[in-house]
Amino acid sequence: QVQLAESGGGLVQAGGSLRLSCVASGRTFSNYNMGWFRQAPGKEREFVAAIGRTDGPRKYADSVKGRFTIARDNAKNTAYLQMNSLKPEDTAVYYCAADSNYPYTSPLLYDYWGQGTQVTVAS
Repeated sequence: QVQLAESGGGLVQAGGSLRLSCVASGRTFSNYNMGWFRQAPGKEREFVAAIGRTDGPRKYADSVKGRFTIARDNAKNTAYLQMNSLKPEDTAVYYCAADSNYPYTSPLLYDYWGQGTQVTVAS
């Protein structure tokens, strides 16, 4: 089992920045590909970004390319999502996920999930 815990969400003005963290425990973090997903009220959970086990490859949803950056620090068992130039449409609960096989873009393929952290972007 891998336990994941997100933090760093909050309320920010449009154009602002936030950095989300996802701390993993229970298994060797470097064995897992990590993904970030988000879910807005009334919408399905959608892919945001993913990163391979050894800090590559990285993938991004088109809606966040150039604004968001995914990273990881295997020594700290932590994945990050740096979010810049935030927009009101980025408002959602953000989840991190882990999978040992591949940095998938589909949420259906991830084995482990955190509890989520709320990000609210005010216009």
